[in-house]
Amino acid sequence: MMPLSRFFRQASIFLTALALSSLAAQPVAAQSILRDAETEAVFREMTKPLVLAAGLDPRNVEIIIVHDKEINAFVAGGQVVFINSGLITAADNANQVQGVVAHELGHMAGGHAVFSDQGAKGAYGIMLISLLLGAAAIAAGGAEAGAGILSAGQRAAEGKYLAFTRTQEATADAAGVKYLDAAHISGRGSLDFFKKLSNQEYRYYQSHSDEQSYNQTHPLTNDRITYLSDQYPHSSAWNNKTDPALEARFQRVKAKLAGFVNDPDQTLRDYPETNRSLPAHYARAYAYHRGAYPEKAMAEVNVLIAAAPHDPYFLEVKGQILLESGHPKEALPPLREAVAITGAQPLITATFGHALVETEDRANYPEALRVLRAAVNRDRENPDAWYSLGVVYDRTGDVPRAALCTAESAQMERRWPIALRNAEIAYQGLPKGSPDSLRAQDILLIAKNEVEKKKKSKH
Repeated sequence: MMPLSRFFRQASIFLTALALSSLAAQPVAAQSILRDAETEAVFREMTKPLVLAAGLDPRNVEIIIVHDKEINAFVAGGQVVFINSGLITAADNANQVQGVVAHELGHMAGGHAVFSDQGAKGAYGIMLISLLLGAAAIAAGGAEAGAGILSAGQRAAEGKYLAFTRTQEATADAAGVKYLDAAHISGRGSLDFFKKLSNQEYRYYQSHSDEQSYNQTHPLTNDRITYLSDQYPHSSAWNNKTDPALEARFQRVKAKLAGFVNDPDQTLRDYPETNRSLPAHYARAYAYHRGAYPEKAMAEVNVLIAAAPHDPYFLEVKGQILLESGHPKEALPPLREAVAITGAQPLITATFGHALVETEDRANYPEALRVLRAAVNRDRENPDAWYSLGVVYDRTGDVPRAALCTAESAQMERRWPIALRNAEIAYQGLPKGSPDSLRAQDILLIAKNEVEKKKKSKH
């Protein structure tokens, strides 16, 4: 006979799992967001026609790369599509990623992240009723009957929630077909990517029984392939090819990303030295840099720059490697040129400002202050830029503004006690009513609320 407390414990585990499943598409604070000027520019170009086809404003839709090896993409409220780095490195070409983004835009336009609570609430209701009935049966001496009620309730709740999410996936698939067609982008990449996933899925599912299909949050990949294979060929864009220049830029950022996120040995297997393409040199430059071989990394970068002397992103990576290898002064010329060519792109400008600070030459501080302020004014979501700006303020004796910059950085990284402490210092030291003082007050209120919530949750 199983104790009553154990039944409740098992049921609570399912409820927790259900809650987590409803939040599976939420960005996790512990995950790293990858920022790169070149990658963001390429993804804006790749996805703009799809965003327009979905009836959305490209200025308001963000594509954010998450440092996660899992092959996944998701939306989580708002107008943001999150794409895992693992999906990008697994994709063969730009068209495959466009197919994924079209599907996620279907979720976004359909408001699925907002309505996902409805599916969870229905499942919670079924599970709670089964808990009450099961507990009543057990209290009356029917332990086996209670176990049966709980088990049946769990299956029913699971089924209701998963059926809800599968319906959303099918709806997003249909929307993706529509958006690709309207954007004059072929669905071949979408089909090819599903076939790639199907090969992986086969390792776990040797047959596609009804029970297996029921127990997946997404329709089985082969089921989706069947549907999409019927839909895509009717599109006038079916035989359209990706712009070769866009494809070349995608292969560059894919290799660059692989070099950054993958183990260096893995990168060198995927992009061996016999591969003399520009993407391969790009990948190896990052792999050697991560593996602490600065001379080899610089040799790969020099090949890139010899092929395109004024490519701002090749210049950026040269400056970045020099900076992170302890040569900030030598990093300044390539970074300065990259900033000029890109019209002071904020991420590149922030790296240049960081290099100016790292020279520890006080003569460089006025320029560092100017470029870093410009960088955060154009892109406030860069904690590294705020940190570097804070260092400049600190070294030039402006303690309140140094504290404000630290508070900005800490807030983005959800380090609330640090944000609170520095916002208080900034607010006390800045002229009352000034824009900086008002900003410090805003962070102070937000951070205080978050710290108090955390204290309450502990109790």
